[in-house]
Amino acid sequence: MKRLANISGHKAVKIFCKFGYQVARRTGSHIILKHPEKPPLVIPDHKEVAPSLLRTQILRAGLTIKEFVEHK
Repeated sequence: MKRLANISGHKAVKIFCKFGYQVARRTGSHIILKHPEKPPLVIPDHKEVAPSLLRTQILRAGLTIKEFVEHK
């Protein structure tokens, strides 16, 4: 399995946008992403996002970790 370590919040948002998500708003240090057919995602805008949190958001988006990492 590919590693999810060392991915910043900003980079994660860019990757999710490639899959049809759009930035809806920003609340403090969190970026809320919306998709017309999938659940919304909340990504912290930190230097490094915890791999467990990122894994959860990837699965909520209906993606595999491999798909996500390949768009890195």
